[in-house]
Amino acid sequence: MLAGLLALAAPPAWAKPDPTSADTQAAAGEDESATTPVGPMPVAAKWAYAIDFETGTALLDKRGHEPMPPSSMTKLMTLYLVYRALAAGTLTLDQAVPVSTLAWRMRGSRMFVRAGTEVRIEDLIRGVVVDSGNDAAVVLAEAVAGTERAFVERMNTTARELGLADSHFANCTGLPEPGHAMSARDIAFLAQRIIREFPQYYRYESERRFTFNGIEQLNRNPLVQRGIADGLKTGHTGPGGYGLCASGMRDGRRTILVLNGMASTVVRAQEGARLFEWTLREFENVTLLAAREVVDQAHVWLGDDATVPLVPAQDVLLTLPRDWRDRITVSVAYLSPVKAPVATGDRVGTLSIRGDGIRTVRVPLVAGADVDRLGLAGRGMAVMGDFVGRALDKVWAIP
Repeated sequence: MLAGLLALAAPPAWAKPDPTSADTQAAAGEDESATTPVGPMPVAAKWAYAIDFETGTALLDKRGHEPMPPSSMTKLMTLYLVYRALAAGTLTLDQAVPVSTLAWRMRGSRMFVRAGTEVRIEDLIRGVVVDSGNDAAVVLAEAVAGTERAFVERMNTTARELGLADSHFANCTGLPEPGHAMSARDIAFLAQRIIREFPQYYRYESERRFTFNGIEQLNRNPLVQRGIADGLKTGHTGPGGYGLCASGMRDGRRTILVLNGMASTVVRAQEGARLFEWTLREFENVTLLAAREVVDQAHVWLGDDATVPLVPAQDVLLTLPRDWRDRITVSVAYLSPVKAPVATGDRVGTLSIRGDGIRTVRVPLVAGADVDRLGLAGRGMAVMGDFVGRALDKVWAIP
């Protein structure tokens, strides 16, 4: 079984970037690299993080855990809470909600709502996703929590619930404010939660244009406009530079990329496309073991069967660089012999998977069958047999 893991056919070799090339040096900007499973990668963004959607494996990391000004990528948390309210039934897409003077007066990117009017929740969602409207974000915040301040409290509570340890919110828009920060990693995992939990609303992310009050605006995400990605958000402020959170699929596999701190919209578009294509092209998801597939046989002490099969409780799925799959080493550890009785599903041991280009993964192994304890007579015979065997070993060991 384990030998089969090492017999995976290797696809063509991965093409590493040439750090001496003019294109690479230009893309690198500050000549700082990100960490990847296949070695350093030049990245022009000040902050960068990429994950595989299915496994959560980090594919690229440059200051990924460092709190940074998230700009309008903040609105992903705003949308997450709105989607939660929709799923819970406390809001509906057709519901019209009032526009406050506070929302109407918001600066920066806007949907151009008018104070004293009412706007449908669905239109406001599009106003946030496509237009990146600060005004739309505030209207939604007030619809969910009554005031933006109360909504921000929910944002911070939810961040803690989701394990977004490097995030703290001061507003629902991403406009610069002391203490307002998210990490690139937190943004990536929040995007993952949105896609996984609310696929019925994620469809808005791929819309390329939206017209409201006679004003048509284009989706600011260059990867969505090019058809490379199907979401999620861009952002820009003076302290944060130009940022982007993008997700998309190829051949059934989805990745999420977050970049921030770039110098211009041109760099954002070029670097976003380059790195996003790289995450999709150079890695793949491989099921190394299927659930209940026998990995080893463990000896059982005083059992009515001599051995018990060791199996993983679920599929072992890893994200691997395409040409590094054959460099995996696998080891199994358990206390031997296993004491009877053993019930199917009992934790028995651990399977460790490690190698170049992958993080070490430890998978619990469980018993794949029941093994009852021998009766009194059987246990006596087994103990006597073990005693005699040990005695004979000592006799034969006498010089």
